[in-house]
Amino acid sequence: MEDHEKGYFTEKDSADVVIGRNKNAKDERLKEVMAVIIRKLHEAVKEIEPTQKEWLDAIMFLTRTGQMCTDWRQEFILLSDTLGVSMLVDAINHRKPDAASESTVLGPFYVEDAPELPLGTNICLDRKGQDMVISGVVRDTSGRPIPNVKLDVWQTNDDGFYDVQQKGLQPDFNLRGVFRTDNTGNYWFRAVKPRFYPIPDDGPVGQLLAKLGRHPYRPAHLHFIISADGFETLTTHIFDPDDPYIDSDAVFGVKKSLLAKFVRVDDSARAQQLDFDNPFWEVKFDFVLAPK
Repeated sequence: MEDHEKGYFTEKDSADVVIGRNKNAKDERLKEVMAVIIRKLHEAVKEIEPTQKEWLDAIMFLTRTGQMCTDWRQEFILLSDTLGVSMLVDAINHRKPDAASESTVLGPFYVEDAPELPLGTNICLDRKGQDMVISGVVRDTSGRPIPNVKLDVWQTNDDGFYDVQQKGLQPDFNLRGVFRTDNTGNYWFRAVKPRFYPIPDDGPVGQLLAKLGRHPYRPAHLHFIISADGFETLTTHIFDPDDPYIDSDAVFGVKKSLLAKFVRVDDSARAQQLDFDNPFWEVKFDFVLAPK
């Protein structure tokens, strides 16, 4: 028996025995990661002391989660989201200076190659919903405006659906667009007020949430991917602070610094200038990019 073969498996030494067998792993990072996972997993089992039935139920839950995955749906990512793991991984990988805007999860409904549009364009192609204008400035951590910043934006419609969820009902690239800041770092575009919506809850993750007494809803938000030469790319949202689910986002994506003010504006003359019905909504939100 080699030194790393700890011999017989016992309840007391279970983790050490299993970790020891991995001594000859060719990938050092894999060996390190698996040691932590095995240790924590064995600690959890010893603390919970599951019955054989509970253990099998857990196995079957993971089996159903895998079976739910398709080319367009990733139930394991959804599980990670609802357990807060996705946001924790995001936080670890996007530590920023205090002055920089915070990131949050990408979400499953991002679409590449959205059209690049002139500032001020209305990205609501079907003109359904409550009109809204969004504007702001993108700066660096010293407060200097950054020109030619790329802002890739997308959101739900007034019913809480993304265009890719309603093929044939919404136009392609509805409520999506790419903009660039002007020479003074300013951006602005027109859209509609987004709405809260449920994450897919017809699978094992949704069933787990129900058993835990949790709802599946995400509060209303707009998505942004913001990038510029010499700066870290920022993937983030801005949220409606008055949304009923703002304090209980199903995937833990809300951060206090990302709460915007959604202001209802009653101004007929300005509404006419914007080609809006009156009244309409206005959001002003500035972003700060961290240097690479």
